[in-house]
Amino acid sequence: MKKRNFRSIETNGVHLNTVVEGEGALVILLHGWPQCWYLWRHQIDPLVEAGFQVAVPNQRGYDGSDAPEEIEAYDILHLTKDVVGIADALGHETFIVVGHDWGAPVAWNTALLYEERVKAVVGMSVPYSRYPIGALTKQENFGDNFWYIVYFQQPGVAEAEFETDIRRSLRIIYYSISASAPEGIPFKPKPSTSGFLDGHKDPEQLPKGMTEEDLDYYVEQFTLSGFRGNLNWYRNMDRNMEITPQLEGKKISQPALFIAGEKDPVLKFPGMNLDLITQTVPNLKGQIIVPGAGHWVSAEYPQEVNEALLGFLKEL
Repeated sequence: MKKRNFRSIETNGVHLNTVVEGEGALVILLHGWPQCWYLWRHQIDPLVEAGFQVAVPNQRGYDGSDAPEEIEAYDILHLTKDVVGIADALGHETFIVVGHDWGAPVAWNTALLYEERVKAVVGMSVPYSRYPIGALTKQENFGDNFWYIVYFQQPGVAEAEFETDIRRSLRIIYYSISASAPEGIPFKPKPSTSGFLDGHKDPEQLPKGMTEEDLDYYVEQFTLSGFRGNLNWYRNMDRNMEITPQLEGKKISQPALFIAGEKDPVLKFPGMNLDLITQTVPNLKGQIIVPGAGHWVSAEYPQEVNEALLGFLKEL
């Protein structure tokens, strides 16, 4: 693994373990779950070579960064303020923010809440959306079927399942929504009383874009951090809507780009209507669906992602 320049950046009352490389206009890369800065391992150097300073935090609740105990400490106001604080610490008035998976809602909302600070925004896998309170967190909306976001709401339950065998848990999660998995694997119907991993076989192969060395690093990260802090992000989904009524109907004004994998099952989630993205993001410069890619698009097809990302940034 290439040696990286880590800094502990103090922001918004927490310290975030952050890779900082390069000089120039600032690009902040935000990972999702269950990931860390390492998701962006193929994007850092091309961005630096293109003349940008790149900051890649392990966000709050992830290894090497602070993990407050209170569930409310992981709401969207805290998460977006963390991002702005990174720019402040590095001396940048404006910056570009790029997010994948959970990092995408943080990126979109940073652009909305700090409009004067965010020069441009890129979302991967998760388009911008607002949703009715309870729509994704209440079992009654899913009948007797298991829905992982409902399962994640009860503190300690998912943590216990995943931490029993972290390597197996991560291997199953990474494979199930990757380009390597047969379609339909991650969200096959199963009873609401199921665990997250129930019904999943431990895959014989690692997903496209992942080596044993990569998996080793992720296992090390989550062995140190556990899952409590990072799962608390899910426990704020309704709260995020409640505390941001000022964003209802507000559009993202900055130049924007959306990238996702063709086989990404997240695109089939409730409310993930790509046809509506231009209504909420009117300055969308491109919507790139990478053929053959799954959820982990930046690792599975790094060249295609880098070309799209750099092409967008060079036009700013």
